[in-house]
Amino acid sequence: MTDARPSAPSTRRRLGALAGDVACILVFATVGRASHDGISSVGDVLWTALPFLVALGVGWFVTLAWRAPLAPGRVGVPLAAVTVLVGMLGRALLGEGTALPFVVVATVTVLLLLVGWRLVARLVVGRRRTTLAGGSSGRRR
Repeated sequence: MTDARPSAPSTRRRLGALAGDVACILVFATVGRASHDGISSVGDVLWTALPFLVALGVGWFVTLAWRAPLAPGRVGVPLAAVTVLVGMLGRALLGEGTALPFVVVATVTVLLLLVGWRLVARLVVGRRRTTLAGGSSGRRR
């Protein structure tokens, strides 16, 4: 009898997903700094990103993201929620702003980034599997 469960994601896929999430938070912080205060140093961006990067780490543990790192619904949505919630708490503890408009923009942006790249990755992985399995490559002969 074979096990019907899918195999666990590779370490490479897990680390790639974590790197993708970190990149999204850094993009979020960079764009935010550039559009409001300007960027005078990498330290500015890292300071802005810090509470969200810590929150992202918390989110990876809370959502067990390493089990299905490319899952947009099962991981991406709750990961975004934890990242924004804990990130805003972290900003408050650091004495940074948490005005309602910022919370709304941050929520929408982080949700789009963390879910969006996973949707694209799922499409690419699914297309690659179809091609490798001998399915249609989308080209006519």
